[in-house]
Amino acid sequence: MKLLHALLLSSTLAMVAPSAWAQANTVPSEPHLLVKGNASRTVLPDRFVVKIALESVDMQTDIARKRVQANSERVMQLFTQHGAIADTVRADNLSIEPSTRYDDGKDVFEGTAVSRDLEAAFPTAQALQAFLGELKASREVQVSTATPTYSGAARVRAELKAEAAAQTRASAKGLADAYGARITGLYSISDVAPSFAYGVQAGTWPTAPGAPDREDYAEGRSLDRVQVTGSRAPAPAAVGELLAAAPITYTENVYAIFLIKDGS
Repeated sequence: MKLLHALLLSSTLAMVAPSAWAQANTVPSEPHLLVKGNASRTVLPDRFVVKIALESVDMQTDIARKRVQANSERVMQLFTQHGAIADTVRADNLSIEPSTRYDDGKDVFEGTAVSRDLEAAFPTAQALQAFLGELKASREVQVSTATPTYSGAARVRAELKAEAAAQTRASAKGLADAYGARITGLYSISDVAPSFAYGVQAGTWPTAPGAPDREDYAEGRSLDRVQVTGSRAPAPAAVGELLAAAPITYTENVYAIFLIKDGS
Protein backbone atom coordinates (compact mmCIF):
# COMPACT_ATOMS: atom_id res chain seq x y z
CA MET A 1 0.00 0.00 0.00
CA LYS A 2 2.89 2.36 0.81
CA LEU A 3 4.46 1.70 -2.60
CA LEU A 4 1.12 2.26 -4.37
CA HIS A 5 0.76 5.59 -2.58
CA ALA A 6 4.26 6.61 -3.64
CA LEU A 7 3.63 5.67 -7.26
CA LEU A 8 0.35 7.60 -7.32
CA LEU A 9 2.07 10.61 -5.79
CA SER A 10 4.80 10.50 -8.42
CA SER A 11 2.20 10.36 -11.21
CA THR A 12 0.24 13.24 -9.67
CA LEU A 13 3.33 15.43 -9.47
CA ALA A 14 4.08 14.77 -13.13
CA MET A 15 0.54 15.85 -14.14
CA VAL A 16 0.24 19.01 -12.04
CA ALA A 17 3.71 20.28 -12.81
CA PRO A 18 4.70 19.22 -16.36
CA SER A 19 7.50 21.81 -16.56
CA ALA A 20 8.84 21.22 -13.08
CA TRP A 21 11.44 18.65 -14.11
CA ALA A 22 12.81 21.04 -16.73
CA GLN A 23 13.71 23.58 -14.01
CA ALA A 24 16.02 21.11 -12.32
CA ASN A 25 19.08 23.30 -12.00
CA THR A 26 17.50 26.56 -10.80
CA VAL A 27 16.16 27.95 -7.53
CA PRO A 28 13.38 30.56 -7.30
CA SER A 29 13.84 34.07 -5.92
CA GLU A 30 10.64 33.85 -3.84
CA PRO A 31 10.43 32.00 -0.49
CA HIS A 32 10.79 28.28 -0.94
CA LEU A 33 11.76 24.97 0.60
CA LEU A 34 14.44 22.82 -1.02
CA VAL A 35 14.22 19.19 0.08
CA LYS A 36 15.82 15.92 -0.92
CA GLY A 37 14.30 12.45 -1.01
CA ASN A 38 16.48 9.36 -0.86
CA ALA A 39 15.54 5.71 -1.28
CA SER A 40 17.73 2.61 -1.38
CA ARG A 41 17.21 -1.10 -1.72
CA THR A 42 19.57 -4.06 -1.62
CA VAL A 43 18.84 -7.16 -3.67
CA LEU A 44 20.63 -10.36 -4.54
CA PRO A 45 21.74 -10.78 -8.17
CA ASP A 46 19.86 -13.28 -10.31
CA ARG A 47 21.82 -13.00 -13.55
CA PHE A 48 25.32 -14.51 -13.66
CA VAL A 49 26.84 -13.83 -17.06
CA VAL A 50 29.50 -15.82 -18.87
CA LYS A 51 31.12 -14.89 -22.18
CA ILE A 52 32.85 -17.36 -24.47
CA ALA A 53 35.21 -16.25 -27.25
CA LEU A 54 35.84 -18.94 -29.86
CA GLU A 55 38.63 -18.66 -32.41
CA SER A 56 40.50 -21.04 -34.66
CA VAL A 57 43.30 -20.30 -37.12
CA ASP A 58 44.21 -22.56 -40.01
CA MET A 59 45.56 -22.33 -43.52
CA GLN A 60 42.37 -24.00 -44.67
CA THR A 61 39.43 -21.77 -43.88
CA ASP A 62 36.90 -24.58 -43.78
CA ILE A 63 38.90 -26.49 -41.18
CA ALA A 64 39.02 -23.43 -38.93
CA ARG A 65 35.29 -22.87 -39.48
CA LYS A 66 34.43 -26.46 -38.57
CA ARG A 67 36.45 -26.30 -35.35
CA VAL A 68 34.68 -23.10 -34.28
CA GLN A 69 31.32 -24.62 -35.19
CA ALA A 70 32.04 -27.76 -33.17
CA ASN A 71 33.10 -25.72 -30.13
CA SER A 72 30.03 -23.51 -30.52
CA GLU A 73 27.69 -26.51 -30.51
CA ARG A 74 29.40 -27.91 -27.41
CA VAL A 75 29.05 -24.62 -25.53
CA MET A 76 25.40 -24.23 -26.52
CA GLN A 77 24.70 -27.76 -25.28
CA LEU A 78 26.27 -26.88 -21.92
CA PHE A 79 24.21 -23.69 -21.76
CA THR A 80 21.04 -25.77 -22.06
CA GLN A 81 22.25 -28.55 -19.81
CA HIS A 82 23.00 -26.19 -16.91
CA GLY A 83 19.90 -24.04 -17.18
CA ALA A 84 21.07 -20.86 -18.88
CA ILE A 85 18.18 -18.39 -19.14
CA ALA A 86 16.81 -18.76 -22.66
CA ASP A 87 16.38 -15.09 -23.53
CA THR A 88 19.93 -14.26 -22.44
CA VAL A 89 21.66 -16.74 -24.76
CA ARG A 90 23.38 -14.93 -27.60
CA ALA A 91 25.51 -16.26 -30.45
CA ASP A 92 27.19 -13.78 -32.79
CA ASN A 93 27.73 -14.47 -36.47
CA LEU A 94 31.00 -16.03 -37.59
CA SER A 95 33.83 -13.59 -38.28
CA ILE A 96 36.44 -14.57 -40.86
CA GLU A 97 39.64 -12.62 -41.49
CA PRO A 98 43.35 -13.12 -42.22
CA SER A 99 45.60 -13.85 -39.27
CA THR A 100 49.19 -12.57 -39.12
CA ARG A 101 51.98 -12.38 -36.57
CA TYR A 102 54.85 -9.93 -36.36
CA ASP A 103 58.21 -11.63 -36.82
CA ASP A 104 61.62 -10.09 -37.43
CA GLY A 105 60.22 -6.76 -38.51
CA LYS A 106 57.55 -8.04 -40.87
CA ASP A 107 54.05 -9.52 -40.85
CA VAL A 108 53.88 -13.26 -41.38
CA PHE A 109 50.64 -14.79 -42.61
CA GLU A 110 49.42 -17.60 -40.33
CA GLY A 111 46.17 -18.52 -42.02
CA THR A 112 42.52 -17.62 -41.73
CA ALA A 113 41.09 -16.76 -38.32
CA VAL A 114 37.47 -17.78 -37.77
CA SER A 115 35.88 -16.47 -34.57
CA ARG A 116 32.54 -16.31 -32.81
CA ASP A 117 31.37 -14.88 -29.46
CA LEU A 118 28.76 -16.58 -27.27
CA GLU A 119 27.10 -15.26 -24.13
CA ALA A 120 24.52 -16.44 -21.60
CA ALA A 121 23.32 -15.74 -18.07
CA PHE A 122 22.55 -18.29 -15.36
CA PRO A 123 19.99 -17.72 -12.56
CA THR A 124 22.37 -18.74 -9.77
CA ALA A 125 26.07 -18.71 -9.06
CA GLN A 126 25.91 -22.48 -8.54
CA ALA A 127 24.54 -23.03 -12.05
CA LEU A 128 27.33 -20.94 -13.53
CA GLN A 129 29.88 -22.84 -11.46
CA ALA A 130 28.55 -26.16 -12.74
CA PHE A 131 28.77 -24.88 -16.32
CA LEU A 132 32.37 -23.76 -15.84
CA GLY A 133 33.20 -27.08 -14.26
CA GLU A 134 32.32 -28.90 -17.48
CA LEU A 135 33.62 -26.41 -20.01
CA LYS A 136 37.15 -27.12 -21.13
CA ALA A 137 38.97 -23.86 -21.82
CA SER A 138 41.77 -23.80 -24.39
CA ARG A 139 43.54 -21.54 -26.83
CA GLU A 140 40.44 -21.79 -29.02
CA VAL A 141 37.88 -21.49 -26.18
CA GLN A 142 38.41 -18.41 -24.00
CA VAL A 143 36.11 -17.85 -21.01
CA SER A 144 35.32 -14.73 -18.99
CA THR A 145 32.58 -13.66 -16.58
CA ALA A 146 30.85 -10.32 -16.02
CA THR A 147 29.56 -8.54 -12.94
CA PRO A 148 26.34 -10.24 -11.73
CA THR A 149 23.16 -8.21 -12.29
CA TYR A 150 19.52 -8.14 -11.15
CA SER A 151 16.77 -8.72 -13.69
CA GLY A 152 14.29 -6.41 -11.94
CA ALA A 153 16.61 -3.40 -11.87
CA ALA A 154 14.35 -1.14 -13.97
CA ARG A 155 11.33 -1.88 -11.77
CA VAL A 156 13.30 -1.31 -8.58
CA ARG A 157 14.65 2.01 -9.85
CA ALA A 158 11.14 3.22 -10.72
CA GLU A 159 9.85 2.24 -7.29
CA LEU A 160 12.77 3.91 -5.53
CA LYS A 161 12.28 7.13 -7.49
CA ALA A 162 8.61 7.17 -6.51
CA GLU A 163 9.49 6.59 -2.86
CA ALA A 164 12.08 9.36 -2.94
CA ALA A 165 9.54 11.74 -4.51
CA ALA A 166 7.01 10.91 -1.79
CA GLN A 167 9.69 11.57 0.81
CA THR A 168 10.28 15.09 -0.51
CA ARG A 169 6.58 15.88 -0.13
CA ALA A 170 6.51 14.62 3.46
CA SER A 171 9.72 16.47 4.33
CA ALA A 172 8.46 19.73 2.85
CA LYS A 173 5.17 19.49 4.75
CA GLY A 174 6.97 18.77 8.02
CA LEU A 175 9.28 21.76 7.58
CA ALA A 176 6.45 24.09 6.59
CA ASP A 177 4.34 23.05 9.55
CA ALA A 178 7.27 23.50 11.93
CA TYR A 179 7.72 27.12 10.86
CA GLY A 180 4.05 28.01 10.51
CA ALA A 181 4.26 28.30 6.74
CA ARG A 182 2.13 26.78 4.03
CA ILE A 183 3.09 25.24 0.72
CA THR A 184 1.62 27.10 -2.25
CA GLY A 185 2.98 25.02 -5.10
CA LEU A 186 5.69 22.85 -6.58
CA TYR A 187 8.45 24.74 -8.38
CA SER A 188 10.59 21.82 -9.50
CA ILE A 189 11.30 18.16 -8.88
CA SER A 190 14.28 16.37 -10.38
CA ASP A 191 16.96 13.76 -9.86
CA VAL A 192 19.56 16.45 -10.62
CA ALA A 193 20.73 18.55 -7.68
CA PRO A 194 19.92 22.23 -8.32
CA SER A 195 22.55 24.96 -8.30
CA PHE A 196 22.80 26.22 -4.73
CA ALA A 197 23.30 29.87 -3.90
CA TYR A 198 23.37 29.60 -0.14
CA GLY A 199 26.27 27.46 0.93
CA VAL A 200 25.12 23.83 0.50
CA GLN A 201 26.88 22.03 -2.32
CA ALA A 202 25.55 19.00 -4.15
CA GLY A 203 28.54 16.93 -3.12
CA THR A 204 27.99 17.56 0.61
CA TRP A 205 24.22 17.39 0.92
CA PRO A 206 23.40 16.39 4.51
CA THR A 207 22.34 12.77 4.85
CA ALA A 208 19.36 11.93 7.03
CA PRO A 209 20.09 9.70 10.04
CA GLY A 210 20.09 6.07 9.01
CA ALA A 211 20.17 6.82 5.28
CA PRO A 212 23.12 5.57 3.22
CA ASP A 213 25.81 8.20 2.67
CA ARG A 214 26.23 8.14 -1.11
CA GLU A 215 26.70 11.80 -1.96
CA ASP A 216 29.62 11.79 -4.37
CA TYR A 217 28.01 13.70 -7.21
CA ALA A 218 29.38 16.87 -8.73
CA GLU A 219 27.01 19.83 -8.99
CA GLY A 220 24.60 19.47 -11.87
CA ARG A 221 25.56 15.88 -12.65
CA SER A 222 22.63 13.64 -13.46
CA LEU A 223 21.50 11.31 -10.71
CA ASP A 224 19.48 9.14 -13.06
CA ARG A 225 21.63 6.14 -12.30
CA VAL A 226 22.19 3.65 -9.53
CA GLN A 227 25.00 2.95 -7.14
CA VAL A 228 25.89 -0.69 -7.61
CA THR A 229 28.04 -2.68 -5.25
CA GLY A 230 29.08 -6.25 -5.77
CA SER A 231 31.95 -8.45 -6.80
CA ARG A 232 33.11 -9.69 -10.15
CA ALA A 233 32.90 -13.42 -10.46
CA PRO A 234 36.42 -14.85 -10.77
CA ALA A 235 37.72 -16.55 -13.88
CA PRO A 236 37.17 -20.30 -14.10
CA ALA A 237 39.25 -22.10 -11.50
CA ALA A 238 39.36 -25.49 -9.85
CA VAL A 239 36.09 -27.40 -9.65
CA GLY A 240 34.50 -26.85 -6.26
CA GLU A 241 35.49 -23.21 -5.90
CA LEU A 242 32.41 -21.10 -5.15
CA LEU A 243 31.56 -17.96 -7.11
CA ALA A 244 30.67 -14.91 -5.02
CA ALA A 245 27.11 -13.56 -5.15
CA ALA A 246 27.46 -10.20 -3.40
CA PRO A 247 24.32 -8.07 -2.88
CA ILE A 248 23.59 -5.14 -5.20
CA THR A 249 22.42 -1.81 -3.76
CA TYR A 250 20.34 0.61 -5.84
CA THR A 251 19.93 4.22 -4.73
CA GLU A 252 17.76 6.99 -6.16
CA ASN A 253 17.73 10.66 -5.13
CA VAL A 254 15.05 13.25 -5.85
CA TYR A 255 15.36 17.01 -5.25
CA ALA A 256 12.21 19.14 -4.97
CA ILE A 257 11.59 22.85 -4.50
CA PHE A 258 8.26 23.92 -3.00
CA LEU A 259 7.06 27.53 -2.94
CA ILE A 260 5.83 28.69 0.47
CA LYS A 261 4.05 31.59 2.16
CA ASP A 262 3.74 32.68 5.75
CA GLY A 263 0.85 30.74 7.21
CA SER A 264 -0.40 33.60 9.33
